[in-house]
Amino acid sequence: MSIEMNPQPGLRPRRERPKLISLTDAAAARVREIMARADQPYAGLRVGVKNGGCAGQEYVMEYAHDVNPLDERVEDKGVQIFVDSKAVLFLIGAEIDYETTKLSAKFTFKNPNQTDACGCGESVTLKAAQFES
Repeated sequence: MSIEMNPQPGLRPRRERPKLISLTDAAAARVREIMARADQPYAGLRVGVKNGGCAGQEYVMEYAHDVNPLDERVEDKGVQIFVDSKAVLFLIGAEIDYETTKLSAKFTFKNPNQTDACGCGESVTLKAAQFES
């Protein structure tokens, strides 16, 4: 994490804001492909977190039909991502990947705020991101 210089004397330097969320090349390509084949145009990809599953929380990905003014907006590798405002602290620093194996293909999250996951991989335990003061 780099530190940005603050020109006003007596004030602490501001830390660079961590990237909210990013996509791997594979995930970005798959999202662009899905969006191109969608039955109607969408504003982008909406990402969030909801309560559920055996570990307590689940990641949510869906078409963004419109722009919610409270969503955080991120553009990464040509994809518009809208992060639900209630999920921001749980997703700071997360990376979405798209993995293909012989038996499945799915989006996965690499999230520094994830503390546990259930055995089936559908549910996670998340903590809010912590910042140094």
